[in-house]
Amino acid sequence: MSLKLAEQAQTKIRPFLKWLGGKYLLTERISAALPPGTQLVEPFVGSGAVFLNTNFKSYLLNDANQDLINLYQILQKEGQRFIEECRAFFIKKFNSEKHYYRLRDQFNESLDPTLRSALFLYLNRHGYNGLCRYNMGKREFNVPFGRYAKPYFPEIEMQLFYEKATQGQVRFVCEDFTKTLQRAKKGSVVYCDPPYVPLTNTAHFTGYQAGGFSLEEQRELAEQAKKLGKVGIPVLLSNHSNEFTHQLYKGAKIQEFDVRRSISCKTALRGQVLELLALYK
Repeated sequence: MSLKLAEQAQTKIRPFLKWLGGKYLLTERISAALPPGTQLVEPFVGSGAVFLNTNFKSYLLNDANQDLINLYQILQKEGQRFIEECRAFFIKKFNSEKHYYRLRDQFNESLDPTLRSALFLYLNRHGYNGLCRYNMGKREFNVPFGRYAKPYFPEIEMQLFYEKATQGQVRFVCEDFTKTLQRAKKGSVVYCDPPYVPLTNTAHFTGYQAGGFSLEEQRELAEQAKKLGKVGIPVLLSNHSNEFTHQLYKGAKIQEFDVRRSISCKTALRGQVLELLALYK
């Protein structure tokens, strides 16, 4: 299916990566909450679900994960040629523990952006639960083998992403979120999907960005969102709904809803959780 046919059929476009906290299931709710504008700015693009399922004239898409942004940039530039390079890793031979760890080591040692990007996709689809996690020190990818019978190769999803990324003005960057927020201008609409605050004091995930995302950074993000809202640049934020975030986003228009968690290392942590959207404008 082409991007045009998907839009005509009002079919949602699924991201080609598995992603912790991905917003594919919430794209209608988020799109409905986003004010109109000419540019969508995402300081935490993640899987790209919101980008893929909205229609702004231009996009500025950032993430702190350099491997993720490299993958998006190379797919945007190379298209089908890069997709074919990725396909080479999705064969039966490489779906084994032995080959997984060998290719994981190759990924961690490689300085070749194209090879790293192809291997990043391989690790995403063959690793445990689709997690993206790095060692804190050496920043080495350390997710274990996933043991899937036949990992899915997302060719169609990659083709749709390529089409979307080559239509209009789409820019992928890797920088501090504060710099991306500073690039917002009149006509911009900002959607922020930061790493969520813990549900409890002990619930903490060592995530895709080495060093994590601190509570102080959560406060800085909220402060910057308030400032942009005051000058007519609307900012929509996602997060867990709890006492901390309600205090954090004081003054914003808040809507709460239940979400089914789809990726968790522990079965006990899967299920319904309360989330929110906070809008400053």
